Amino acid sequence: MAERPRHQSPLALVLLASLSEEPMHAYRMRRLIKERGKDRIVNVARSNSVYQTINWLRQRELVQVRETSHGQGRPDRTIYEITEKGRDALQQWLATTLSTPAREFPEFPAALASMAATTPEEVTRHLEERAAALTRRLAETEARRDNDAQDVPRLFLIEDEYLMAMTKAELRWVESLIAEITQKELTWTRDWLDTIRSTSGE
Repeated sequence: MAERPRHQSPLALVLLASLSEEPMHAYRMRRLIKERGKDRIVNVARSNSVYQTINWLRQRELVQVRETSHGQGRPDRTIYEITEKGRDALQQWLATTLSTPAREFPEFPAALASMAATTPEEVTRHLEERAAALTRRLAETEARRDNDAQDVPRLFLIEDEYLMAMTKAELRWVESLIAEITQKELTWTRDWLDTIRSTSGE
């Protein structure tokens, strides 16, 4: 099985895939990511992140400079192209990322693991806010998908289906947790926590 490259980022994968279509400059890569709605899955809010990632790819000889144009009254424009090593790496990254779940460390599970540090009432309030935000996100994604589906083949919208499925699953789980805490099926107090710690020898 292919090994996941060290320090690989989602943006590196998307940029490499873009360059596999045709050579282009950094500004066009960033613009295409936004036009295609891929800025929902990679962060290109700052152009500097694109240039930093291109430099990362260049250092590993996955992309190279094809040409640099010099124009009066505007900055030099560098066109990048994917290398053969880059094409091989792209296939390897796709194989690894599609087949092997990454061990990621998102913030939400860390907050869940630490929620005993606050009260059940506060946790419920925060989770209700999260559920409302997830509901809005789901509605926005569905509306965008339905609108884009009229003109864009499903292949190029497949990540939206994944994001919707993940959002729906998280929303169901969060709502069930809210219900359990509200009904006191899951609850805690400071005295109870102190008792648990004392009996466990902490």
